[in-house]
Amino acid sequence: MSPPPMGAMRGRGKAFEKPKNFRGTWARLLKYMGKSLPMLILMIFCSVGGVIFQILGPDKLKDLTNYVFVGVPHEIGGEYVLFGAINMSAVWQIVFILIAFYTISFVLNIIHSIIMPFIAAGVVRRMRGQISKKINRLPIGYFNKNPYGDVLSRISNDCDTIGQTLTQSISSIISATVLFFGVLIMMFYTSWQMATGAVLSSLIGFALMTIIMKSSTKYFAQNQKNIGEMHANVEEVFTGHATVTAYNGWQKSEAEFGRINENIRKSSWKAHFFGGLMMPIMAFVGNMGYVVVCVIGAILATKDPTYIGVIAAFMIYIRLFTQPLQTFAQAGQNIMQTAAAAERVFEFLGETEMPIETNKAELKNIRGEVEFKNCRFGYEEGKPIIKNFSVKVKAGQKVAIVGPTGAGKTTIVNLLMRFFELWDGEILIDGIKTTDITRETVHEQFCMVLQDTWLFNGTIKENIIYALDGITDEQVVKACETVGLDHIIRSMPNGYDTILNENSTLSAGEAQLLTIARAIIKNAPLLILDEATSNVDTRTELIVQRAMDKLMHNRTSFVIAHRLSTIQNADIILVMRNGDIVETGKHKELLDKGGFYAQLYNSQFDEGEHT
Repeated sequence: MSPPPMGAMRGRGKAFEKPKNFRGTWARLLKYMGKSLPMLILMIFCSVGGVIFQILGPDKLKDLTNYVFVGVPHEIGGEYVLFGAINMSAVWQIVFILIAFYTISFVLNIIHSIIMPFIAAGVVRRMRGQISKKINRLPIGYFNKNPYGDVLSRISNDCDTIGQTLTQSISSIISATVLFFGVLIMMFYTSWQMATGAVLSSLIGFALMTIIMKSSTKYFAQNQKNIGEMHANVEEVFTGHATVTAYNGWQKSEAEFGRINENIRKSSWKAHFFGGLMMPIMAFVGNMGYVVVCVIGAILATKDPTYIGVIAAFMIYIRLFTQPLQTFAQAGQNIMQTAAAAERVFEFLGETEMPIETNKAELKNIRGEVEFKNCRFGYEEGKPIIKNFSVKVKAGQKVAIVGPTGAGKTTIVNLLMRFFELWDGEILIDGIKTTDITRETVHEQFCMVLQDTWLFNGTIKENIIYALDGITDEQVVKACETVGLDHIIRSMPNGYDTILNENSTLSAGEAQLLTIARAIIKNAPLLILDEATSNVDTRTELIVQRAMDKLMHNRTSFVIAHRLSTIQNADIILVMRNGDIVETGKHKELLDKGGFYAQLYNSQFDEGEHT
């Protein structure tokens, strides 16, 4: 029942994963965007419109160049000859049209750039909201089989990847696609000869770029894997800083870090070397395209002078035509990574949930009687941990559950709280089966104090009244006075409004007293104490024990303890071994029997003598 160490909750770096179902995942991802359909249509309209007005500009520039060309003196036979005067009226008309085209394109692109992040943020918000709700609907068993860090990675890293790609790559691909086909159409419309030369030269560059992308992808993936290994190494070493120092292990840890660091250097420079080749190659291809267009245009211009304007237009078309090719190459891997990230999110959202419970009985005025009847349970099919557990507990009794590690003590509490469902048998509270009431209703009947104190970033008061409404300041103070914590809190600079975080100065015992005060505030009829004093020293244990005695007053209490000296005053002790109750009774009775409990107790007593 105790949470994993903080280190286990952090997400690990991992290599790039290829999606298993690229098309299906993207189809499902687009459905999320479909909920913003009006905005999406407006975004596509602005993207297409912005590109269309952009590619219409060179066609008008062609006419402008020809008008200017007519009025420029040309050397013929050593003499300068004018073909005609520049039609300034036509020139100004084209200038105003170009200004209008580029202004409209600019405005539409701005609108498009604003809309797409809005859509992406909405998609990610919905995803994270669904993941958050999903976490609360999954059985506890899911988190026993899957590391917390992996779930955190899906809600943070994977959702971030999806959001970034939707914001940048998707909008870029839409614009690039329209630009690619639009420029292609305009080039062939203007001059099929020059268009053919431009396309062939660009395709050579695209082929080279594809080869480079395949080579660089594996190195980028290896680099991510190496970085993940480095994060794990640093976390491991600095989490165990005291142990590494005590054993003089710095030399070994530095050597290991050096090996990982060298691997990162090798994979990183290879990845960026190949990635760095793309821009020079595309620049070279673009320049070659200019040369090809000029050569073909010059040949055509000898027969028709109007091709001078066409050459000027193609100078811009070549630049516009190579842009989409670069965009496709750069966005390609992002699209693949996003599909892989989305698959992980959808995989989590598709996990089997706990069934929704309706029309269940209600519990009112609970006395606190609890009964286990022939209970069987295991975490894995065919491997029972609780084999035939039966016991009846009267209201207000203090029940201690003891036994060696793996006997099933914590499992009994998990079943009592309905964190897991029984294979066979039943559990009753005041004669009502727990399966006949909702899980939330079962949880409302319990307050808990666990081995590992759970405190969140917030004030002391907020931690005490966690998830409860209508609690007054007087109730909070009284609970803290009951456990002997009030004077400690008042000695802090901000009293009950002191913020608790990683830098807070609460000791282990004070933190445990705070969780006991939280349980007192909840005031539930049933209490669970799971190794609540195992992390404190002997002196603090006495303070915590007195606070717990006050908490257990008039409550049915289930106490899991390894220190058998702490449960000598229990009303009934359940001795468990291999999932069964092997002995029951009070402390003195069990000692007099000389059975398994006596062996456990005497072994601890002997250990205490030797220490």
